[in-house]
Amino acid sequence: MPYPYVLLSAAVSLDGCLDDTGPERLLLSSPADFDRVDEVRASVDAILIGAGTIRADNPRLLVNSPERRAARIAQGRPEYPLKVTVSGSGDLDPDANFWHTGGDKLLATTDKGAERARALGLAADIVPLGTDLDWRGLLEHLHDVRGVRRLMVEGGGTVHTQLLQQGLADELQLVLAPLFVGDPDAPRLFGPGAYQDGRLRLVETRRIEDVVLMRYEPTAPGTGPLATAADHHWLALACELAAQCPPSRTAFSVGAVIVAADGTELARGHSREGDDNVVHAEEAALAKLDPADPRLRSATVYSSLEPCVRRASRPKPCARLILDAGVGRVVTAWREPDTFVADADGSGLLAAQGVDVIVLPEHEEQAKAPNRHLTAS
Repeated sequence: MPYPYVLLSAAVSLDGCLDDTGPERLLLSSPADFDRVDEVRASVDAILIGAGTIRADNPRLLVNSPERRAARIAQGRPEYPLKVTVSGSGDLDPDANFWHTGGDKLLATTDKGAERARALGLAADIVPLGTDLDWRGLLEHLHDVRGVRRLMVEGGGTVHTQLLQQGLADELQLVLAPLFVGDPDAPRLFGPGAYQDGRLRLVETRRIEDVVLMRYEPTAPGTGPLATAADHHWLALACELAAQCPPSRTAFSVGAVIVAADGTELARGHSREGDDNVVHAEEAALAKLDPADPRLRSATVYSSLEPCVRRASRPKPCARLILDAGVGRVVTAWREPDTFVADADGSGLLAAQGVDVIVLPEHEEQAKAPNRHLTAS
């Protein structure tokens, strides 16, 4: 199911701490960066923090600029983003600032936590997620029920760690402050555990007074049938490649990207690439790789249209080429319509041979865009 775009936001010391252990909150950002954070808050539909942050910092979590709040209202949006917190126990102070400032509030909790939160009289919509906290269930609820398309997560470290480890963070905005905390008991941004393989992609660095903002995107594909944020990034790229195809009235425009398990892009291709007027996107990408490349077996193929299962222009359809290459995972945006081939089902062939096939329909419109002339009724 579609989830919001999840943006993690944090400021840390040079030794990776979110705070010190003193009674007052350690201010790591500069005044100009606090204003940048306010701008980001004004741009999103919801802001999320963990229960530990409410207990430790008692934040109000507001858009402070009157001009930005007025701009939200002029756009037909609420004055403040929805405020969301997550607590397994539901045991939170009903007098905390979080509940009594800003606009709407939502508490995501367990079934037992919901009972406790209601008994405490917390001023929020209470959403029970079952016996355990379920991040995917929460993101689905925020998207489908609350209309959240962009979610800003401001901590704390446990929340950031869980979202990254589950592959649910689309972006990390990290501010590095020029100081050391040096306290082994100070809270840190990320905890131990199993993270996705590979390096994140650096998409921006910016000096803001004496701090540095770094923006990263995940690159490592998911594993198995569950989609991750990186899967969405790579599939969006495949859809962009489809728009580069020379136009045709007898074939679809498709883009494809092959990505190793560690997030390394191995190859990309698009329909009718180069001088070959009948080459398909997946075929073009696979042809650029050594068939013996050991990375192929754990790679993911991203294709804007599901791989073909029958074709007249080549002996092997793309689904068969993927199987021959040993690729075990395919992510696509759009199931092939009957425009040229009746009952096309490349996904079915792949799945029958043990390939994990994930369809992300939220990218379907982008995949269809360069093919409107073929699918218009």
